[in-house]
Amino acid sequence: MKNARLGSLNVSRIGLGAMTMAGTYTTGGGLDEDESIRTIHRALELGVTHIDTAEIYGPYLSEEIVGRAIRGRRAQVKIATKFGLVSHTGGGPGVIDSSPANVKAAVEGSLRRLGTDHIDLYYQHRVDPNTPIEETAGAVADLIAEGKVLHFGLSEASVRTIRRAHAVQPVSALQTEYSLWTRDVEAEILPVLRKLGIGFVPYSPLGHGLLTGELRSADDIPDDDWRKTNPRFVGENFTRNLRLVDEVRAIGAEIGATPAQTALAWILTRGDDIAPIPGTRRVARVEENTAADVIELTADQAARLTALEPAAGERHDEANMVSIDR
Repeated sequence: MKNARLGSLNVSRIGLGAMTMAGTYTTGGGLDEDESIRTIHRALELGVTHIDTAEIYGPYLSEEIVGRAIRGRRAQVKIATKFGLVSHTGGGPGVIDSSPANVKAAVEGSLRRLGTDHIDLYYQHRVDPNTPIEETAGAVADLIAEGKVLHFGLSEASVRTIRRAHAVQPVSALQTEYSLWTRDVEAEILPVLRKLGIGFVPYSPLGHGLLTGELRSADDIPDDDWRKTNPRFVGENFTRNLRLVDEVRAIGAEIGATPAQTALAWILTRGDDIAPIPGTRRVARVEENTAADVIELTADQAARLTALEPAAGERHDEANMVSIDR
């Protein structure tokens, strides 16, 4: 597995997102913690060194599963987790809180659940409008000084927030949605990251599963799956977005790759400072995804993929769109 550079942190250029190990997507059957652990172990065998989780996933369950999986294997992996969507000062899960007191409380819980004495990459999950980013960055800087955190990250932050945070504590990585169907970061954010020497971690690099080619109808999505109300999976938007998948499938057929592998191979052409984290709790999926590391697109194929029209519809519903790009 080739590596990517996130600031001064080196990770496998294909990582593993552990959100689905705590639910969220219900397509493909129920949760199985033992299978999730087998999936993490298989990822490590295949050269993945970057596992991404968060305290809000579950809440707490994903971190607990990752902690169980890496027991005795800690030296093999860089662990990324996130704070700020659970208030430990009285609000509970789902409450945005990046106050210094909450950051310091959150890290202790994450360290305990992960079974480690340090977190390699600690992200602010969403920007807190009630806490200046300088205060949050300062709190993380204190954790870095204590050795509990090694690198600082931001998620779904605006250029202005990135610059302000970076001035207090160097930011190693920004995590934001990026894929063939979500290209927003290319206009402004990626150029700024590269100017500042900050790496980029695309989440949902497979378009919340649509770019795998497995979903062909809204009926393929269970009623308790959050995608059922996502604007890109509803009505005419869903039909239109299937055409994007068909184009990805056609180009993949030229090189004997699945749609998922083709979509990941395209992201890997975008720079050696980009490290996508496709999420799965299935061994077969992690094997499929990591195989994209050796897929070579021709210049023409990469250009055809780049020229595809991004997805129709907003990335999230109205309530969730409010919390991004702050």
